Amino acid sequence: MELGDRSHPQIRQVVLFFVYLGGFTVLSETWRYSVAEETEVGSFIANVIENMGCSVEELAARGARVIFDDYKPYLRLDLQTGHLLLNEQLDREALCDFSEPCILHFQMLLENPLQFFQAELFVTDINDHTPTFLDKHILLKISEGTTPGTAFQMDSAQDLDVGRNGVQNYTINLNAHFHLESKDSNEGGEYPELILDQSLDREKESEFTLTLTAIDGGSPPRTGTALIQVVVLDINDNVPEFERPVYEVQIPENSPLDFLVIKVSATDLDAGINGEISYSFSHMSRDVRKTFEIHPVSGEIHLKACLDFEVIQSYSINVQATDGGNLSGKSSIIVQVIDVNDNPPEIAITSLTSPIPENSSPEMVVAVLSLRDKDSGDNGKMVCSIQDNLPFFLKPTFKNFYSLVMEHPLDRERRDLYNITITVSDMGTPRLKTERNITVQVSDVNDNAPAFSQTSYTLLVPENNSPGLHIGTVSATDTDSGTNAQITYSLLPPQEGDQDPQLALASLLSIHADSGQLFALRALDLVAVRLCRRSGASSLAGCSLPEGHFPGHLVDVSGAGTLSHSYQYEVCLMGGSGTNELKFRKPISQP
Repeated sequence: MELGDRSHPQIRQVVLFFVYLGGFTVLSETWRYSVAEETEVGSFIANVIENMGCSVEELAARGARVIFDDYKPYLRLDLQTGHLLLNEQLDREALCDFSEPCILHFQMLLENPLQFFQAELFVTDINDHTPTFLDKHILLKISEGTTPGTAFQMDSAQDLDVGRNGVQNYTINLNAHFHLESKDSNEGGEYPELILDQSLDREKESEFTLTLTAIDGGSPPRTGTALIQVVVLDINDNVPEFERPVYEVQIPENSPLDFLVIKVSATDLDAGINGEISYSFSHMSRDVRKTFEIHPVSGEIHLKACLDFEVIQSYSINVQATDGGNLSGKSSIIVQVIDVNDNPPEIAITSLTSPIPENSSPEMVVAVLSLRDKDSGDNGKMVCSIQDNLPFFLKPTFKNFYSLVMEHPLDRERRDLYNITITVSDMGTPRLKTERNITVQVSDVNDNAPAFSQTSYTLLVPENNSPGLHIGTVSATDTDSGTNAQITYSLLPPQEGDQDPQLALASLLSIHADSGQLFALRALDLVAVRLCRRSGASSLAGCSLPEGHFPGHLVDVSGAGTLSHSYQYEVCLMGGSGTNELKFRKPISQP
């Protein structure tokens, strides 16, 4: 593809005011940028920092991104500078064909809070195509009796460029018989007509050749040529006439190949070869040539390529009926393509936050998604939904954008993962739908205190035990996860008044920080120790039993001699006393 003069990328910004709706902000005016086609990748388009009203640091922090309507990455945003750069080389003809202006619509998005900025990229044309005639050699048969002033319509040249870079003029070489005029086409643009200036004389000159030239408006201009071979015939004084000057027909876009679109018919009052009619298309566009075909004898027009309402909604077909004397009658056919629901909705996830902390506040935006349906009317209208019984809901934001928003508080200990199915259905017949699954994980926060398996523990310890004796194990659990669920055990110092000041707990017991195993640090001498858990802590505290009664099975009297009976007893611990006073009651049972 040859390159002509290129204009540098330009920007025109229009900002009026912001509108704040339902938790998101939409710019009420549209930013407009322009770039010449074939501009090199990485070229600077604009800096959006001032337009977006944020700093460079905020671009990355707020997830700034560019989203085109067809989801293709034509531009990219440099988050380090705020420069909007060309991400791929653009071909205006491939993007917009003959449409002018060529506009690519896109949005710029910021999160936290959610903001949308509407923008358009104008792709300007460069003169990189040469006018081309589909038929390089044109055979024109003209009766010698043709009246001067008769016009002969030629096919127009095709130029993929638009505007001034398209075909602007036609010329022919100097000759004694014809001059050239340009006429407006019902498809837009112009086509050339040969105008007969003086009568032809077959006996003097039976045929001759003309050169038809198409010139575009580029700088420098490009030209294309075709040869016209004029053959002079004997007199044919009747022109074929169609039944109607204009035919109109409607066909569904899902019509099969070889579908009969219409049958045209013309008549010629001449006899013999001068009354024999053949049908053909005249000065047809590329789209008509590749989509339709006409039978030269029957006049039936059939489909030879599939229709697509989303690409082309109507065709204008010029047909001509030519008799054996090369006189032609003309008619037009307007083909309207009827839309059918043949495009399912499309879903694009433009932003997703996962995992999310379980203590996140309601109204948090978890994901942003955009929808598109290429169909029109009800076939292109969409409804979007997710499953019931989820702590999330879908919130319409801007155009076909939706936000997935948290509705209720989360609890990771009850559910740590959500598989969310986003369903989009159109309103056509039959209804088409598209589903997209996303997974949202819930991360833990330390919102649960450890809990012991028992509210109190009673441990049996023999008197005069050996130091380091394992006397029991305590156990606690935590419903949080990860480091939030890792438990460390320790003995809390006794609260004031809970223990005899002379009884130092730290000198009696120790606990393993990881396993919860309890050990006696030295030999115990008839001391009853109760392990208590204070509210909200994963630590144990030791406290002496109050003076008075306490369970007898906590006392070991080994070494005190042989008793003839088992007795129920109680022990009184006197404050400051170094002795134990055992008071034996009645025997428990007789041996």
